[in-house]
Amino acid sequence: MSSPWSRAARSSRTQRTVIALLTAGGLAVSLAACGSDAEGGDAGGKVQITVTGQPPTTQPFERKVFDADVAEFEASHPDIDIVPHEGFMDPKTFSAKLAGGQLEDVYYVYFTDPAQIIARHQAADITEAAKSVPHVNDIQPQLLDNFRDASGKLYGLPTANYTMGLVYNRKLFQQAGLDPDKPPATWDEVRADAKKISALGNGTVGYADYSKNNQGGWHLTGWLYSMGGDIARKDGDKWVADFDNDKGRAALNYLHAMRWDDNSMGSKQLLQDVDVQRMMGAGQLGMYMAAPDNVPVLVKQFNGKYEDYGIAGMPGAQGTLLGGEGYMINPKASAAKIKAGLTWIQWKYLNPDRFDKHVKQYSDGKQPVGLPTEPTPDIWQGAVRDQQLAVKKKYANVPAENYQSYVDTASKIKGSIEPPSAQQIYAALDSVMQAVLTDRNANIDQLLGSAQSKVNSVLAQVR
Repeated sequence: MSSPWSRAARSSRTQRTVIALLTAGGLAVSLAACGSDAEGGDAGGKVQITVTGQPPTTQPFERKVFDADVAEFEASHPDIDIVPHEGFMDPKTFSAKLAGGQLEDVYYVYFTDPAQIIARHQAADITEAAKSVPHVNDIQPQLLDNFRDASGKLYGLPTANYTMGLVYNRKLFQQAGLDPDKPPATWDEVRADAKKISALGNGTVGYADYSKNNQGGWHLTGWLYSMGGDIARKDGDKWVADFDNDKGRAALNYLHAMRWDDNSMGSKQLLQDVDVQRMMGAGQLGMYMAAPDNVPVLVKQFNGKYEDYGIAGMPGAQGTLLGGEGYMINPKASAAKIKAGLTWIQWKYLNPDRFDKHVKQYSDGKQPVGLPTEPTPDIWQGAVRDQQLAVKKKYANVPAENYQSYVDTASKIKGSIEPPSAQQIYAALDSVMQAVLTDRNANIDQLLGSAQSKVNSVLAQVR
């Protein structure tokens, strides 16, 4: 949900619709009864696999890179035939494909999907096959864990991730007498800096936040995670709400204080991502919570400049909201297809040997290089992470030093994925954010209690 134009955004927004559709439809069909050979099987000495992830023609640069990669892969792997399918995770067709046996051999998922997919036996167990895949052990363990079941079996591989941080306007920091190379590291510092920025006048807003279209609940989740709290927790075999507590009150008290005591959030409320991005692009906003993929949006869609923006780690550094994507394999796939599918995933998405060539493609294509996002998603650890950072620095065409605070924090901070039934939960929490930001006399205890009751009703349906 970080921006409507980016893959990270699809990972935040579309995933909730997918899960809602799966849940509402009561889709418990097992793909063990479905075929994966609808578009060709193992024939002519070649293993043919269908794969999702081909960018649409409306993204010509990304499409060109993908198609070139398919051709290069097939040339170096003459025993594998790739049949690419356009798109990623389409909520309008995903349920039907699952039910109708038309799911690709290798299919794209968001980080909120694997648990339900695994529970419904809709993905192949790749535990043994993945042991021979290069560099799997170089992936951050918590990202791999998102594709494991309770017994530790592996059903997919992560290929990209993002965490929430703080996007800020370096120019406004300078104008307000703040050091843009030392962004706020706590919510107290965010509040203090927001006051100084809003004091610049001329409609300048120090800090802005979302509060409608489920984005308010999504950001409130980010607030809770940043304070070491949660929105929901597992209680035995069931899920229960977990925000009507000191951490929930602390988050809302910060927002209430900035809005009403400091007047650093401006009078215009009921905002969503595009509203806040427009404010930042116009140079009227100091800070907002977001993922790194927002920066290219600010530049490409709202006439911003890369040098004007920085990204800091999530204030408080006790936790952050984690999102991302990966690939899983059809459970009907033969052993040969599973092997071929894993070979493709590793070569295309998890390949340190291609770091230099991949990043150079983006640099040559005048695409931004240097941000902690595509083409260098931060999924690695250890020596491979260092290798990737070196390549990114080599080809950087945006001021990577502006994002160093975020990069330093991202490797240390605890990341948590969204709660189950996230979309319904966020809808319930939107009203809490709206009340706090539009009503000076909002009763925070009452708001939290009412929302907790609603969220518990939603979580009672999670199985």
